[in-house]
Amino acid sequence: MLDRMKGPILKTREEIQVMDRANRIVLEILEMMRSMAKPGATTAQLNAVAEEELAKRGAKSPFKGYAPMNLPPYPAVVCASVNDVIVHGIPNRSKLQEGDILGLDFGSIFEGFVGDGAITVPVGKVSERADKLMQTTKECLDLAIEEMRPGRHLGDIGAAVQQQAESRGFHVIRNFVGHGIGRRMHEEPQVYNYGKRGRGLELREGMVLAIEPMLCEIGPKLKARLERASTGGMIQDVRTDNDG
Repeated sequence: MLDRMKGPILKTREEIQVMDRANRIVLEILEMMRSMAKPGATTAQLNAVAEEELAKRGAKSPFKGYAPMNLPPYPAVVCASVNDVIVHGIPNRSKLQEGDILGLDFGSIFEGFVGDGAITVPVGKVSERADKLMQTTKECLDLAIEEMRPGRHLGDIGAAVQQQAESRGFHVIRNFVGHGIGRRMHEEPQVYNYGKRGRGLELREGMVLAIEPMLCEIGPKLKARLERASTGGMIQDVRTDNDG
């Protein structure tokens, strides 16, 4: 849920430099968790390491205790989503299995600014289709980043993600979005993973966005069901991936 604001908050070069340091912390710890994501490991173990590493770097978690819309406070520093869990999976003691794919969404607060990032990693050897899903999502992210130029539009970002996903035979999950980010984890604007070029808010220098492509593969019987879904959670026979 985005905080209520009148529009995007533009950042100075100095503020972006601090945000870069916050995001480097995120990247370092995500890579640690990537190396731990092996059959038999648990997402609770990954969360414990991530929390310890944040403290070592003098950073805090923007996730733990987060409670938008009067929801219960989130209990962990990482969201760990296995297979058909789209996002916001809570770490637990279930053991990862060979062939799982694991989405890790993680953040840091450093010197008053938030860093936020996500990766999806294979657990052991995964199927060709699962590997293609992960590769396509990364391609979508790279193409979306290329659209981050002053004078372009939010619709250009969404169109880049949607076109690449659909060209590879996957579907964009429309119920979750990227967002602006800065001193707060969620700022305006919302960044959709679908859209039309030339539409939407014009991008300006100083805007900082968390681009979060989320894709899935589904069978024909579930296509309409997914499109109607309005909340996250588990959907049978759906394989999902998110990067950001």
